[in-house]
Amino acid sequence: MGRFSFFLLRHITSRLSSLTVPSATRTCLHHRVFTGSHPRYQSTVPGHSCQHRRGVSTALSQHIQDLSGPEQRLLNKLYEGLIGGQRASLAESITLVETQHPRKKELAQVLLQRVLAYRREQESCNGGKPVAFRVGLSGPPGAGKSSFIEVVGKMLTGRGHKLSVLAVDPSSCTTGGSLMGDKTRMTELSRDMNAFIRPSPASGTLGGVTRTTNEAIVLCEGAGYDIVLVETVGVGQSEFAVADMVDMFVLLIPPAGGDELQGIKRGIIERADLVVVTKSDGDLVVPARRIQTEYTSALKLLRRSSKSWNPKVVRASSHTGEGIPEVWATMESYQEAMLASGELQGRRRAQQKVWMWSLIQENVLSHFQNHPSVREALPHLEERVTRGAISPGLASDLLLKAFVSSSS
Repeated sequence: MGRFSFFLLRHITSRLSSLTVPSATRTCLHHRVFTGSHPRYQSTVPGHSCQHRRGVSTALSQHIQDLSGPEQRLLNKLYEGLIGGQRASLAESITLVETQHPRKKELAQVLLQRVLAYRREQESCNGGKPVAFRVGLSGPPGAGKSSFIEVVGKMLTGRGHKLSVLAVDPSSCTTGGSLMGDKTRMTELSRDMNAFIRPSPASGTLGGVTRTTNEAIVLCEGAGYDIVLVETVGVGQSEFAVADMVDMFVLLIPPAGGDELQGIKRGIIERADLVVVTKSDGDLVVPARRIQTEYTSALKLLRRSSKSWNPKVVRASSHTGEGIPEVWATMESYQEAMLASGELQGRRRAQQKVWMWSLIQENVLSHFQNHPSVREALPHLEERVTRGAISPGLASDLLLKAFVSSSS
C-alpha cells in the first residue's frame, strides 16, 4: 500500500495540477451556492466577507461543476435548517454526507463548506477557541459504553448542554446489515430533545469509524451541539482513527476478567487521555479498584502524548451513578488545560491534515482499482498470484505499470 500510495499520488497530482477551472464556472457557483445565506453566516469583519466567499467559491468550483435549481434549493433548505437547530435537517445532512452517490457526494461537500465557514465565524466570536468539545469513547464489548453514554448524556442535558452521539454499530460481513442497537439501549437519552443520537453501520470499516464520521461531527457542531460523543466498535489498532478526530480519547474498560493489560494493545492505552473503569458497584468494586491501580501504574511507564495533561484512571458506575460527575469534571479539567496551552487547537489542525491524506489515499486507491487497464489485467494476475506463479509484489508492480502507462 505504501508503494502504491507514493506512485499513485505523484502521478495523479501531476495530472490534476494541469487542470484549470473556467472563470464562468467560478462566477456561477459564487452566485448560486451562497444565495439566500442565513444572516448569522455573514461576516462581521470589514472587507472579510467578499474575500472569504471568493476563496470558498473558487475551492468549490474546482469540486463541482454547477448546481441545478432543485439542488440549490435543497442545499439552502438543509443549511438553513441545520444552523437553525432542526434535528430533521441535521439527520438529512448526515445522510447526504454518508451517501456513495457521486453527485450527492459533491453536494455534500458544498454543504460542508458552508457549515465550516459558519463554524469559523462562531469560533472567531469565541476568541478563536472551538465552540464544541469532541470526545471519543472506545472499549471492549461489554464495557458498558452505551449505558455510560446515557447516564453522562442525561446529566449533561440537565445542565443545559446540547449533546450529539455518533454511535457506530458493527455490520454483518455476510449481509452487510447492522442491528443499530445503540439507540434502543439509550432509551431515556433518545427521547431527550437536547440530545441527538445517530447510529451508523460500520460497513466493514476497521474500528467502526466511517470515512464520513469526521464530516458528521462538523454538521453536529454547526447545528449547535456543544458536546459531540463518538462511540466506536471494539478495541484495536484501528481505533487510532477516532483518536485522530476528537479532542479527548476516553477508554472504557470493565473490571472483570484476568490479565487485563494484555487484552488491550499498548498503542490504544498510549492514546487514551482518560481511562474509566466501568461497573464499579456491588461485588465488582474490589476488582475495579485493582484494575484502576494496574492501569495507573501502567500509564506512568508510557510516554506522555501531551505536555499539559497527565492521563488519569477513574472508576464509575452507570448503574448507581457513582463517579459519573467526577468523570465529567475530569473531562472538563482536560479541556481547560488543553485550551489554555493551545494544544487543543493545534491538535485539531493536525487532525485535519491527517484526515485529508487519509481520504486522498482512499480515493486514489479507488481510482486505481476502477481504472480500465487495471480492471482488465487484475483477474489474470490475481489467478497467477493464487497459483504461486508470480509473487504479490511482482503483480502489484505490473498493475502499477499498466496504470501509469495507460494514464500518461
